[in-house]
Amino acid sequence: MALPAPDLDDRRFQQLVDEAKRFIQQRCPEWTDHNVSDPGVTLVEAFAHMTDQLLYRLNRVPEKSYLAFLDLLGVGLFPPAAAGVDLTFWLSAPQPRSVVLREGTEVATVRTETEEALVFATTEDLTVVPCTLTQVLTQAVDGRPVERTEDLLQRRDTACFTAAPAVGDAVLFGLSDAVPRCAVVLRLDSRVAGVGVNPLHPPLSWEAYDGSDWLPCEVGQDSTGGLNQAGDVVLHVPAGHVSAALAGRRAGWLRCRVVANGPDQPAYSASPIVRSASAFTIGGSAAAVHAETVDGEGLGESAGVPGQRFTVSRAPVLPGPFMVEVSDGGGWREWTVVESFGGSGPDDRHLRLDPSTGEITFGPAVREPDGSLRHYGAVPPKGARIRVRRYRTGGGRRGNVARRTLTVLRSSIPYVSRVENRAAAAGGVDGETVESAKLRGPLQLRSQDRAVTAADYELLARRAAPSAARIRCLPAGGGPDAGGVRVLVVPEVVADSGDRLRFEQLVPPDGMLAAIAEHLDERRPIGARLLVQPPYYQGVTVVARLTAEPAEPGGRIRERALDALYRYFNPVTGGPDGTGWPFGRPVQAGEVHAVLQRVPGVELVEDVRLFAANPLTGERGSPGDRVELDAHALVFSYQHQVRVEER
Repeated sequence: MALPAPDLDDRRFQQLVDEAKRFIQQRCPEWTDHNVSDPGVTLVEAFAHMTDQLLYRLNRVPEKSYLAFLDLLGVGLFPPAAAGVDLTFWLSAPQPRSVVLREGTEVATVRTETEEALVFATTEDLTVVPCTLTQVLTQAVDGRPVERTEDLLQRRDTACFTAAPAVGDAVLFGLSDAVPRCAVVLRLDSRVAGVGVNPLHPPLSWEAYDGSDWLPCEVGQDSTGGLNQAGDVVLHVPAGHVSAALAGRRAGWLRCRVVANGPDQPAYSASPIVRSASAFTIGGSAAAVHAETVDGEGLGESAGVPGQRFTVSRAPVLPGPFMVEVSDGGGWREWTVVESFGGSGPDDRHLRLDPSTGEITFGPAVREPDGSLRHYGAVPPKGARIRVRRYRTGGGRRGNVARRTLTVLRSSIPYVSRVENRAAAAGGVDGETVESAKLRGPLQLRSQDRAVTAADYELLARRAAPSAARIRCLPAGGGPDAGGVRVLVVPEVVADSGDRLRFEQLVPPDGMLAAIAEHLDERRPIGARLLVQPPYYQGVTVVARLTAEPAEPGGRIRERALDALYRYFNPVTGGPDGTGWPFGRPVQAGEVHAVLQRVPGVELVEDVRLFAANPLTGERGSPGDRVELDAHALVFSYQHQVRVEER
């Protein structure tokens, strides 16, 4: 409990007025009219009001002193984090030469009458490499690759898999060059032969070869119905794609493989037939962040004294390139940003940066007991010019835009017709407030920047990744990890529609996990094993039967009920208190009844059944009234089903 802060002067407006009237009676007894209508009393009340305002400001001195003490302890505000997303640039037509999009290419949302456009900038160069199809191989699950290129060139019917396709059968397409981070179109001329499958959800997996392993490709479009009709397959190739030799043939390899079918995904009863095939590159994807880049900003001239402070014009400063240069007559020299000056010598070109305010500070000079001055960091000479060559500014929650909203190119790019974000942007977090920092200060002082307890791990992990939605620390469990510490990370996500999340959105970026692991590794006790990973997501499917109130349309009630289920069983914003489903809390049919009964228009919840589901394979368990969750697990809503009976 915080100690009560005393008021330095606890008098209020009415007390000041009454005191002034008593003083008037003593010094000026002939003034007897003290009613509010008297002009003199009006002046008294005016001065009392002004004095009350001064006392209010005086009583805020303890609060300012508290903040000053936090500043002395090194407790600063967390800066905002920028949302990130992959932007896909589509070409107007296949190009014979590579198309290069430079780092810093800006894309924005559509500006409206009420909202300004949000700008995202790419963080890497993107090269859209042209390609053609040069090789086609087929391979049975336990066989060797068989050459099929000549058959397709002669437009002969070619079976993609064995006569009775088995899991693991594959057809391999060799491209003339590797196409990392590119969108490739495979144009196939097929006929219906691979009967038995769902054309909208065939049991196929598309993959790209990285020289040692097969990486999954995202399928942007498949108009072939599972290789059963003429059409295009648009593949988004991962960054690790390289040219490599397979079966003695060198190419940039893509593979279509038969996988185990799920409950709503029937298997092939016969192999699909392809007559011809071709390939070309139609676009590419590059990582982007909600930020604008500022180049070549001058900060002023040095006064030649220790501890100088300068501030950039556009705060806050986002993580990334921040290069401060000083011109001391011998050209521009770069200075290094450090966390503290504790290890800096008098000749080290070091400075500190406060990302929230954009303030940079040069090293101080401290007087030693013998009277000498010790410099922590070099001092820019008097008259030296100081500039920031490049930094990024922006960030915040408003950058978590929905998918397909970043569609405006800020500048024309040759051969590029359009741009889009195929997924919602995630990771944007507003900067920390002063009130939050005041609560965090005592916790940080207690942990002393060392991870000992579970709360210490969570606090330090939050500092390393402020864009994470939830962080939980638990024992690692048995087996080889017994005695270790498991830090579970849930990223901030934006649903495409309402609260309906896709499973892949809940996987935290590798960079976030690496940043947390590196930060905690420096602060954990010696010998403590550390695991930083996403939680286990237990899929849950609710199958319910409802009765609607009279004159209520069943379709509308069904959508309301589904929205309520997805909102309640949400790992980030669901649960009883709306802060995310509690770790390890089981799902029970009783609370499903309560959620559905509160839906407007529902008269009666007839039946509720719960199924444990695997979000990756789609497999569901047997129905029951309770789904257990492990201590390191969260619930994930998977394909709820609601039937509404109208009266």
